[in-house]
Amino acid sequence: MTTSVDLVVAGSTVRVLVDPAPVTAPGVPTLGPSVGEYPCYDTASYATMTDDEERNQRFRAALARVAAGRVVLDIGTGADLLWARESVRYGARRVIAVEAMAESFRRARTWLAEPGLADRITLLRGVSTDLDIGARADVCVAEIIGSMAGAEGAAAVLTDARRRHLTADATVVPHRCVTLAAPVAFRRLFADAPVAFAADALPYLRSVFAWHGAPFDVRLRVTDPATEALLGDGQVVEVLDLNGDLPLEQRRSVRLTIDRPGTVDGVLCWLRLWCQPDGKPLDALRVASNWASIYFPLFDSEHPVEAGDALDLTVTSTLGEDGVHPDYHLDAVLWTATGTRSARHWSPYRGGGFRRHVVHRLLFP
Repeated sequence: MTTSVDLVVAGSTVRVLVDPAPVTAPGVPTLGPSVGEYPCYDTASYATMTDDEERNQRFRAALARVAAGRVVLDIGTGADLLWARESVRYGARRVIAVEAMAESFRRARTWLAEPGLADRITLLRGVSTDLDIGARADVCVAEIIGSMAGAEGAAAVLTDARRRHLTADATVVPHRCVTLAAPVAFRRLFADAPVAFAADALPYLRSVFAWHGAPFDVRLRVTDPATEALLGDGQVVEVLDLNGDLPLEQRRSVRLTIDRPGTVDGVLCWLRLWCQPDGKPLDALRVASNWASIYFPLFDSEHPVEAGDALDLTVTSTLGEDGVHPDYHLDAVLWTATGTRSARHWSPYRGGGFRRHVVHRLLFP
């Protein structure tokens, strides 16, 4: 059972389709807006990250290998000062921690009262691309990776960090991440659950819309999607080699082969991340973590497909209006026995219209 809820944003009312039932069991698909790329973190979102052991064990193992005796730069340290504190724990000589959001900075500063931290950690307020941190760092830990790998602006931020903040041979943690895509039909991602925003997504919708100053077509974040909805293997559509070549913009074309009958109206994208070159990757579709998957609509209706059909997909990322966060452009051609169908989708970091696609018109009736 779904219901409609009215949100008041910048003086106007936005109607949102909501599933009011609380999520009482793990593994139930839920829908919310993608928020990692926006300054809309709260206590709950920080708790989710701090308690994410799939993520944490990989970051800790990497810091245990590289932090001892070195200067560490922690970009986007967050309210819990987590990786700055962990760097100290693993023997960092000095840590420079950077946080842009005022409330997160205030809460992070309270951690410096803990014994031994104030002498080793320098906490700076602002964005790293604007700050001068002084001495260059030997290690950079930057948990600015989105559910779409580059969505939080890692390429631009770390390119600037390598130019101004890091030594020539500095190590970045994490080491590498990619975005994968597979063909899906939106409603099938939810199995038997209602196709609507989760009730606890409403504060995040309100925050993202308020930050923008108006509603827009948010990226659709699906937690615990029904994996049987994926009609083919994931193919890599975005690559961030954080210790190698890191282009600010990129374009990748793949063929997504359909491996069983079903219907397709878009693609599901998700993150795979390595904190060390020889470490076990985190696959956000296969393990529970603070990262989820992102659904991008392509077609206005579901199209039947059979095994052997294919979706040719090109994903292009270009820098958005702020010069840091990317806009994503998707171009697709669906090849079936009954003919071909083409589609395009534009997902800007900011703006781009509201209720442009049938899926967004469903969710914002």
